[in-house]
Amino acid sequence: MGGVPAPGAALRLRGRTFPPGRPVVMAVVNRTADSFYPGARHDDDAAALDAVARAAEEGADIVDIGGVRAGRGDPVDAAEEIRRVVPLVGEVRSRHPELLVSVDTWRSDVAREAARAGADLLNDTWSGHDPRLVEVAAAEGVGVVCSHTGGAVPRTDPFRVTYRAGGDGRPAPADPRDAVVADVVATLRAAAARAVSLGVDPAAVLVDPTHDFGKNTWHSLHLVRRTEALVGLGHPVLLALSRKDFVGETLDLPVDERLEGTLAATAVAAWLGARVFRAHDVRATRRTLDMVAAVRGDAPPVRAVRGLA
Repeated sequence: MGGVPAPGAALRLRGRTFPPGRPVVMAVVNRTADSFYPGARHDDDAAALDAVARAAEEGADIVDIGGVRAGRGDPVDAAEEIRRVVPLVGEVRSRHPELLVSVDTWRSDVAREAARAGADLLNDTWSGHDPRLVEVAAAEGVGVVCSHTGGAVPRTDPFRVTYRAGGDGRPAPADPRDAVVADVVATLRAAAARAVSLGVDPAAVLVDPTHDFGKNTWHSLHLVRRTEALVGLGHPVLLALSRKDFVGETLDLPVDERLEGTLAATAVAAWLGARVFRAHDVRATRRTLDMVAAVRGDAPPVRAVRGLA
């Protein structure tokens, strides 16, 4: 019987270090009116700031602020994205100095303004579509998320995506399902190496397999069960599993009924060493991760008196 998997790599942002075994919750705060999950829609700064305050109270370590819906929707240019995101970043930094601030953008112009307003992390969910974004992270001294989309471009949905075993000269994996894992690992390894070569702190380079983006449900499920392959890259692994379509399709549930499925996948990935979890349901995610950490032996119970008193 196997032992406990190794903990993931340490995470360091703005001089704050989360050691291996300390789970990190990243709260989703979308400054949009059309996010796929209604609970994450905040169409003005006041509503978004209320959401940040709730996330902090419920145990978030990071808030991830986004100004553009990930999927298809109304066009949002860089100027409008900056208008939605950058003042909010500055206000969050002022009101919640204990929180780390991430900005979900694929545009280097938005990333630069956000970093100068106080963002600590640039969450590039579209896999370097704008190759200058990682250069901004290095120049501004902030962290960056390296992601995988299988070649998909921003705001598009996957269609009959396939990953070829042994592609790009790599040997074919023993398990054909691992073709997607091999592609993800190769892409993330190269992206992380570029970020480090440009001067980003290796502990501030996060890797995200980016479930649902450029993937079908089978791909996303297999990436959860193979989380250890991502941990092996040596960078903190970020997973954005919350209420995603692969959860909904697996259980045949609409977006507002996907919490339990999300938490099940979260627990499995945390056991296998993933470090950061992007979540709509902060309190439930915090409790799930803290329980997994205790079962793994990474953290003691907060209170343990049964059988002792």
